Amino acid sequence: MPETRYDLAIIGGGINGCGIARDAVGRGYSVFLCEQGDLGGATSSASTKLLHGGLRYLEHYEFRLVREALVEREVLWGIAPHFVRPLRFVLPHAKGMRPAWLLRLGLFIYDHLGGRKLLPGTSKVEFRRSPLGEGLRDDLTLGFEYSDCWVEDNRLVVLNARDAHERGAVIRSRTRCTSAKPLPGGGWRVTTRDLLTGREETLTARMLINAGGPWANAVAREIAGTPPKGRIRQVQGSHIVVPKLYSHDRCFIFQNADGRIVFTIPYEDDFTLIGTTDRDYPGDPAKVAASEEEIAYLCGLASSYFKTPVTPADVVWTYSGVRPLYDDGSSEAQKATRDYVLDVDGREEAPVLSVFGGKITTYRRLAEAAMEHIVSRIGQPARGGLAAGWTGRFPLPGGGFAPGEFDAVVDKFQKDHPFLSRAEAVRLVRQYGTRAGAAIGDARSREEMGQAFGAGLHEAEVRYLQEAEWAVSAEDIVFRRSKLGLRMRPDEIEALDHFLEETGAGAAARRA
Repeated sequence: MPETRYDLAIIGGGINGCGIARDAVGRGYSVFLCEQGDLGGATSSASTKLLHGGLRYLEHYEFRLVREALVEREVLWGIAPHFVRPLRFVLPHAKGMRPAWLLRLGLFIYDHLGGRKLLPGTSKVEFRRSPLGEGLRDDLTLGFEYSDCWVEDNRLVVLNARDAHERGAVIRSRTRCTSAKPLPGGGWRVTTRDLLTGREETLTARMLINAGGPWANAVAREIAGTPPKGRIRQVQGSHIVVPKLYSHDRCFIFQNADGRIVFTIPYEDDFTLIGTTDRDYPGDPAKVAASEEEIAYLCGLASSYFKTPVTPADVVWTYSGVRPLYDDGSSEAQKATRDYVLDVDGREEAPVLSVFGGKITTYRRLAEAAMEHIVSRIGQPARGGLAAGWTGRFPLPGGGFAPGEFDAVVDKFQKDHPFLSRAEAVRLVRQYGTRAGAAIGDARSREEMGQAFGAGLHEAEVRYLQEAEWAVSAEDIVFRRSKLGLRMRPDEIEALDHFLEETGAGAAARRA
């Protein structure tokens, strides 16, 4: 069987790999992407779920990165208004921490550095006169409120992949790249293996894109045989989830004596998300997990601001990821740059582009920067496509409505599906946007949605996730595509896994 030829072969299906795939295929390039696990199953699903400029990065003079991220907040809100939403942050002033004048200056720069059109600006908060002081220590009297955005990180990855697929890209999850060899006439011969079926596939590509995240060094060295000039610094970030700590909808950003900051964020209606830690991680990224030390650290920091202590016994769920930061020689993990670095191998006949670092907020701009290197190395695509910058104008799947119209979309969806509760309709539109009807199989009754697995999850939605969103396991569905696992019993999750094992082969065949 002849080998399929592509312009680009992308190794890694996190946010950077999927973002590059979407941009490239939209511009007319033929694209193949493989990911050894679930799409966005590692670092890209372990973020703090924020689209933010990075207020603390101003202290490290990373003004370009902050400005780029500030602009991107509203761009991403515009193309994904179903799972991106504005979020107000409250920064209390605490004695012994950064002085109030410095906080005011930083927030002034944050408001005026660029990109803010719809999000409200900074305001002062006097906690003794405001409900936003609920639960805080009595000696905390002054704070500042500002804007950033919230994002469902795995949705961002998967829907970039979905859009790329619908535009012609080949997306292979649970598929490992086993080798990449330069061809005598130029380009690469790439071999992959499906980790579920054992099926091997060989293809050729004009250029190789190494978007391996924490595995980027290993991909460059062991797969492509091109050790990169840069180096990955593995930084662990862990988060904990506890029962709701306060009733309002604001996020707190707390300073700590060690210079770090930690967020407490309203999460899934009934919980509070607390994170993140920053520490070097020398181990296997696939085995990262929140340590007892990190859990105690996050509980202790939150407890230092609230009247009622937060203890490890309160924790209902944890998650952890390894950030593949570019090693800029910083002595402390929290000071390592969050900017991205693109390393292009010098061989003209078999170019490889390696991606280091980056923030989920700026993934789209990283992809645009990658496209500049791609165009310079392999030229314009053979077939026509969209112009540079198109990814910031065209909505992601389900996002075809304006920011601020979310409630109207929910109203229409619930009117068309009156058997759903308001909470169920909100959850489905938040996840799928205008495709919520397709996600439940165009059901016209609860019975037509099929087997119930718990927490509002039904068979029709599960089958949609298998066939349209590359879901294979219960973990993919209830802890990455959604967070329904926080409300499901272990036996319900086990029943879902059993269902997926029985139906997985057929779904995979239909998807391919």
